[in-house]
Amino acid sequence: MKKIEFWKTFFITSLIKISGYSAIFFVAMIMFFLIGQGLPTLYSLDLRTLISSRWYPIEGYFGILPLIGGSVLVTIGAGLVSIPFGLGSAIFIAEIAPRWAREILKPMVEVLAGLPSVVLGFIGIVTLSPVFRQLFNLPTGLSAFTGSLLLGAISIPTIVSVAEDALDAVPQEYRDAALALGSTKWQTIWMVTLPAARSGVLTAIMLGIARAIGETMTVMMVTGNAPVMPSGISDFFAPIRTMTATIAAEMGEVANGSTHYHVLFFIGIVLFLISLVINVTASSIVFRQVKRSEKILS
Repeated sequence: MKKIEFWKTFFITSLIKISGYSAIFFVAMIMFFLIGQGLPTLYSLDLRTLISSRWYPIEGYFGILPLIGGSVLVTIGAGLVSIPFGLGSAIFIAEIAPRWAREILKPMVEVLAGLPSVVLGFIGIVTLSPVFRQLFNLPTGLSAFTGSLLLGAISIPTIVSVAEDALDAVPQEYRDAALALGSTKWQTIWMVTLPAARSGVLTAIMLGIARAIGETMTVMMVTGNAPVMPSGISDFFAPIRTMTATIAAEMGEVANGSTHYHVLFFIGIVLFLISLVINVTASSIVFRQVKRSEKILS
């Protein structure tokens, strides 16, 4: 009997280890593939060409700065929309809403998370773009502002779902102790529950931003796809183009092995590195906070 339990434990432990290592393996393979296809760009093009502000591959202009600027602009706008609404919704579901309402709202949020992005893009083209064009007296409603709102709507369910789980995991004793000391409901949420769930909330924000910066179909449909370098806040209401939209729109039309082909993979490398920096930064912040908590408790 003990031998059977030993082999069961060994099998489950090995399966968990393989699953963990396989995630690292697949990410490494993706990175190696991108590097293999994207690095020839540095041999065929001058670095000054890549960091220029003009993207027009037909005439040999491969400046990726407008694409990076468009992605950053839309992601910032999406964060300004999704983070406050996402955290507010998560706090309401976890801390304020009654149990019966929570059992309805949480599944609805998870259903929204599975809504295809192309559907939101279609809604943006048909409804939001004409409204914004008339409301702000713009030449076109296909702009970074429209893309930011839709990307924020796409990111909100992810933030709500993960942040609500983190808040719900905080022991009830923390809340009871704060209330017993005379804290109000809001003071308890702001000064006790949120700090206790800080790592989970930060993870939720990180996943929401990663979802926004990696989104393709929505931004390709509603941002206008104009590779123009953003220069200020006013460009929120002008057409832009993101890195993901460029790859999706042009990869199917380029010749295999051409300079344009390798540049698109180079853009994929840049996008991969940006996502990696976001994840590593958030993970390091969480790790420092855990270490600080351990020192305080010791």
